[in-house]
Order: sequence, then C-alpha cells, then structure tokens
Amino acid sequence: MSVDYETSGSIASIKIRRPERRNAVDLKTAEQLIEAFKTFDRDDALSVAVFSGDGDTFCSGADLQALSQGERKPVLESGDFAPMGPSRLRLLKPVIAAVEGFAVAGGLELALWADMRVAGRSAVFGVYCRRFGVPLVDLGTIRLPRLIGQSRAADMILTGRGISGEEALAFGLVNRLVEDGKALGTAYALAHQMSAFPQTCLRSDRQSMFEQWDLSEQEAIANEIRHGLRTIASGETLSGADSFVNGTGRHGAF
Repeated sequence: MSVDYETSGSIASIKIRRPERRNAVDLKTAEQLIEAFKTFDRDDALSVAVFSGDGDTFCSGADLQALSQGERKPVLESGDFAPMGPSRLRLLKPVIAAVEGFAVAGGLELALWADMRVAGRSAVFGVYCRRFGVPLVDLGTIRLPRLIGQSRAADMILTGRGISGEEALAFGLVNRLVEDGKALGTAYALAHQMSAFPQTCLRSDRQSMFEQWDLSEQEAIANEIRHGLRTIASGETLSGADSFVNGTGRHGAF
C-alpha cells in the first residue's frame, strides 16, 4: 500500500507513503487516495482528516517515471476520478494538508484541494510541471486563482516558479506557517480544535461556502439560509446558546 490510513478519536490521518518517488502519485496511489478519503467521509465517528506525505516531501506530483514507462491514467471530464486521486471529491468534512518540503505540480493541486494548508517554513509550492508539458488537470487552474487571485495565480501557472512558505503565506495559499518539522503536529492540533466544535453547524457553513461559487448573490443568500435553518433545527444552536449562558466560551475562549 502506498497510502496509509489511520484513525485516532475523531481524526483520520491519510499519508502518501512513496518516499522513494518523493511521494509522486501513480495510478494505484491515486485510487488508494480516493478510497481513503471516501472511507473517512463515510465514517460518522470522524470529523477532520489530516493529509500529509511521508518524509521531507508532501507530494512531487504525478509519477512521470510511471508515465514514461507506459502507465496511463484516465483523464475524464466527469466522475469522481482525477489523475492525482481525490481532487474532484467534495467531502462533507474538512481536510487539512500538512506540507513539508515540496508541494509541486499535481502535489500543489492536492494541497489546493484541502480546506486548509499548514506548511513548514521551507516548504515550496509551484507548478513545476510547466517545464515538462504536463497540464494541470486536477483543478489547479480553478482553485489557485480562486484562492490567491488571478494575477498571482498567473505568475505561478505561466512561469512555473516555486514560491516559499513565506510567500505562500503572504499570497493566502497557506493558512499557517510553522517551523520545519512542525506542520504535521500543528495540523493535528488544528484538527482537534475543529473536531470539538458542533459538527452540524461547521459542516453546514462549510458546504454553503463551497456552493456559493456556483450561485448568484441572491441564490447564495437563500442557500445560506437553508443551511442555517437545518443547523438551527438540529438543536445545536439552542444547545450552544445554553452553554454560553452557563459560562462556556466567554471573551472568545475556545
């Protein structure tokens, strides 16, 4: 197996384990990643997944050695399968990418797929596949400009240059920048914090955030209200109000 799947409490850990290929993704790895994330999403006991790579690299992209040796991944216009694996899946629960070292080419696209990114200071993000004629077909041309704006995305997509963790933080590509070797631990701490929140409300607001891209402003407003009403009907809102009255979370405390 080139993908590790483990759980602890409400947290799933999903790790690409191909350090001999700098965690490059071949067909089998892509299939295993899809199944791992679907397994996480189906498990009612789990709330957040932490996504990482083995060793000092998050993911170096598609396995070009496998490609040169004849392996062909399907590149399809529809369906769940994407060449890097899960990048077309819209899960019900959040994923945090813990990035050490390189997240480049398809590896960048996997990092962009995650809800949030925690990166070591020496991490490098880049469209390194630019130099090899390998296209971005895991939603990189869509997610990158949506996350950081088209001008900055064009700089990365057209030049193929790598950007440091510091620049990625300034761009808004990275959510948390930490010292090297601390990304995974920080991602787990963030995952535990998120998993402690009322989950119906968290998932509902997250879903509305994703769905608004496809909607007009008025449609997005109506959609947000529908999600909000389902949360209120679940009882979480009243329970949270009672907790606040009884002293929980005062003055911004978590």
